[in-house]
Amino acid sequence: MKRLTIILLLTLLSYSCSDVKQHTANSEELNQLRAERDSLKLLNKQNSKNDTGQIATFLTFQKGDAEQAMNFYVGLFDHSKIDSIKRWGKEGPGKEGTIMHATFRLNGKQFMCGDIPAVHDWGFTPAVSNYVDCKDANELEELFTKLSENGTIMMPLNNYGFSEKFGYVVDQFGVSWQLNLN
Repeated sequence: MKRLTIILLLTLLSYSCSDVKQHTANSEELNQLRAERDSLKLLNKQNSKNDTGQIATFLTFQKGDAEQAMNFYVGLFDHSKIDSIKRWGKEGPGKEGTIMHATFRLNGKQFMCGDIPAVHDWGFTPAVSNYVDCKDANELEELFTKLSENGTIMMPLNNYGFSEKFGYVVDQFGVSWQLNLN
């Protein structure tokens, strides 16, 4: 019986020792997983702050009117704001005080713009446009009226078969807009 008790005690001790070893291994693995999770959280937080990977429209202005256009657009759309502006200084190739680079949001979507110092043979093209789904006819008509003022109406407001009410304009700055009744 003494022998059986000793065997049982030794067996229990060996299980206890292996449980301690297993627990230590599990703790180390758990700590490694926590460290990996924390580093992924930090990376995700940094990426979301920097808008990494986001695609934004960049509007290149050649007449020094980037700020005027940006303010006009921000005033037209709900949930819009200017995020940042960096201006050309005395030493820069651009006209002092004009926009080197600005970031703004139109209805939450990011846009960028700048007044470039070099004048190119190209400008904005109607082949690339901003498409706006309007929530109601009033919004559509108001945007159409304001965007077409001193601009060009490419397609007047009408039912073209693919939409109950649709219009296409090039605004006073040369930027194209397709306006659709959602």
